[in-house]
Amino acid sequence: MKIEIPEGSPFGLVNLPYGVFSTRESGPRVGVRVADFVVDLAMALGDEVFARPSLNAFMAQGFDRWKEVRGRITELVSGEVPGEVVHAVADVTPHLPIEVGDYVDFYASEHHASNLGRLFRPDSEPLMPNWKHLPVGYHGRAGTVVVSGTDIVRPCGQRKAADETAPTFGECRRLDIEAELGFVVGTGSPLGSSVSTAEFARRVFGVVLVNDWSARDIQAWEYVPLGPFLGKSFATSISPWVVPLVALEAARVPTPPQDPEPLPYLREAEPWGLDIDLTVSWNGQDVSHPPYREMYWSPAQMLAHMTVNGAASRTGDLYASGTISGPEKDQRGAFIELTWGGKEPIQVGDEERTFLLDGDEVVISATAPGAGGGRIGFGEVRGRILPATEAKR
Repeated sequence: MKIEIPEGSPFGLVNLPYGVFSTRESGPRVGVRVADFVVDLAMALGDEVFARPSLNAFMAQGFDRWKEVRGRITELVSGEVPGEVVHAVADVTPHLPIEVGDYVDFYASEHHASNLGRLFRPDSEPLMPNWKHLPVGYHGRAGTVVVSGTDIVRPCGQRKAADETAPTFGECRRLDIEAELGFVVGTGSPLGSSVSTAEFARRVFGVVLVNDWSARDIQAWEYVPLGPFLGKSFATSISPWVVPLVALEAARVPTPPQDPEPLPYLREAEPWGLDIDLTVSWNGQDVSHPPYREMYWSPAQMLAHMTVNGAASRTGDLYASGTISGPEKDQRGAFIELTWGGKEPIQVGDEERTFLLDGDEVVISATAPGAGGGRIGFGEVRGRILPATEAKR
């Protein structure tokens, strides 16, 4: 059969994102998305590395192999494709595309960091003294990274409001989102070595959308002095399609000016800023449009910093950008910013809202410029909030 790619499709030949899917007849395996179809790569290319429930084995084969396979896929789907290897997207079940090794989350948006600084430390400088010298980050929990469409149970923990004299235990009262991009390491680096910014494009396989769900009240009570823990570790959602880094070449832009100049290991000959536009939808209503091009630290700098102390990196490691926010109110990528700590509710449907209620659904989507014009898509990362009590049933 000939796969028809409608003009303007975000999943055309310049994209070709990878994912893991299953059908009624077969278990999880690797496929590539073309328009509204998924091509079974194990069958189409006759390669058992794709007959696996994650992309890890393929990613571990390295950059030259990624390039060769992308060429074969492009040639294949440009012509006649055996009908038995093609499935409609609507007929398959998506799965977590990677076996996550380690998960690290950064804090790379100056607008987001400044907004939170103004909220939490109104009488101090918004940014901490180290912020413009290094990409600030923390180690998250790989075991709670889930694929888009997975319901999110409202977390419980300790929380202490400003008007309370002691902490109490209970369900999160200020449940939030963070709209982010995630970068998937394809080939790792051994313990005791580091990855330079120049190696980024050969080390990182691709990009996913991330919703780093955040329990703001639990986080506020626990984070001093060691940072996020239970307020973050209960769930992180990613999109099912991994957009190859090579597909984003046309989206490359300079990062914002970095002053002071970063230390040598963080400098880039050709900065890896990316012109990617996100949309955050809350119960079906678009409420924010975060621009990734505004991010102060690039993903190449994040990877260099993550490994500069000799920490090993592995195939399947996931590191996220941190909340993506722009200078305008409607570009803020977290509800704590969008509602200014809950003091400025926004209209969602017929209601004024601040933080997430049970039953709410959040969808984050994104597009970027593609080679030859047009846009390429990342799909979406979707999650619905379940009551805390459902976890005990």
